[in-house]
Amino acid sequence: MNINSADAVTIANAVRKGKVSATEITQAALKRIAARDNELNCFTAVTAETAFTDAQKIDREIAQGKNPGLLAGVPFAVKNLFDIAGLTTLAGAKINAENPPATQDATAVARLKQAGAVLVGALNMDEYAYGFVTENAHYGATHNPHDLKRVAGGSSGGSAAAVAAGLVPLTLGSDTNGSIRVPAALCGVFGFKSTYGRLSRAGVALFSSSFDHIGPFARSVRDITTAFDVLQGEDERDPVCTQRPPEYCLLQINQGIDGLRIAIAGDYFCKGANPEALEAVQKVADALNITEYVTIPEADRARAAAFVITACEGANLHLEKLRQRPQDFDPATRDRFLAGALIPSNWYIQAQRFRRWYRDRVREVFQTVDVILAPTTPISAPLIGQQTMILDGEEIFVRPHLGLFTQPLSFIGLPVLSVPIQTPNALPLGVQLIAAPYNEALILRLAAVLEAEGLISAPIV
Repeated sequence: MNINSADAVTIANAVRKGKVSATEITQAALKRIAARDNELNCFTAVTAETAFTDAQKIDREIAQGKNPGLLAGVPFAVKNLFDIAGLTTLAGAKINAENPPATQDATAVARLKQAGAVLVGALNMDEYAYGFVTENAHYGATHNPHDLKRVAGGSSGGSAAAVAAGLVPLTLGSDTNGSIRVPAALCGVFGFKSTYGRLSRAGVALFSSSFDHIGPFARSVRDITTAFDVLQGEDERDPVCTQRPPEYCLLQINQGIDGLRIAIAGDYFCKGANPEALEAVQKVADALNITEYVTIPEADRARAAAFVITACEGANLHLEKLRQRPQDFDPATRDRFLAGALIPSNWYIQAQRFRRWYRDRVREVFQTVDVILAPTTPISAPLIGQQTMILDGEEIFVRPHLGLFTQPLSFIGLPVLSVPIQTPNALPLGVQLIAAPYNEALILRLAAVLEAEGLISAPIV
């Protein structure tokens, strides 16, 4: 086993069998971070001391014949809006650096640790998770490992880039309008947003509460599935966390896709993108012999309503700081929050009414199909600092349009996995696998088939 390139499950198996120690794995991860992160800028904090303490504890447990968990010795890192005990939770903001350290880990961090994973640090992001590029005015831009001149995507850019570069095999991010899926696609890794409320957000700095999800990034389907299984479970600390019993998916992912009804998202999801983004979807569809298209109705209106609701909820959350310290915000974030604060309340109410209607229409679509394919982003990674792009002959702004195909789906909390499509001599792209609420297992089964056939992969770059 090459500990520098192994996925999380391979590492955990080796650690549990005593083939390598958790301490050795941790040392190797910290060495990789020290060697490469100066050019990538994924990490805003490295927790080396506590990582070694945790790794040594795992090694002692193994020596005593105990099982330290499914993720024994696996190095992981989290977007810096997750609480880490003893560390100040930045959420990408200069203002938050003045806050006291967190007193306990976020639930998701605690659950990964309980499964034996070793936390090695916190990761860069767009300020307050409001963005798709991770060009942070305070903490710098995170660079895409495939091309350092290009963005990693956002707002979980540090999380995606750290996995793509092999700094760690597993990270956590958050997704409001696409902030897991967009960077996963641009960096060529797997990024998973499960059903809204399926995973606890306790101890996570929220952006827009009625949209926010958390989820993992990884380089293999089994890693994504293992992390999802570990993270499941109700949590009274998060009022929206479901009380449904966990549905563990690791034992299901090799069941194949016989009888699974799969279709391609048509209309809205077939336009407004560069040809290669649509070709990535067609590549998957052709491999599966999928020719059926379905229409997700009013997806463009859903995206518009998502803009209204997130802007309003985000602005309301930070209104006092906007009044008192506008100069201390990232200008791009501040301006969008100020715009959100000026949106008439009846717009917000109407957007929420439309949300309920749209949810019901999409439920009708899933009566005839199990999984839908769609592009993750309309383009591959743009250049850092790039303001505009040309799509369908029209010049449009880059930042808001990176979420063109993700926003209509998180708008109603659907589970979605962005899977990486690699093309020789080209930047990676992503394809979204979309299912009805609580049907994560179907998505993961399909992804496992695509991975086994070599159609999707996430090699270290």
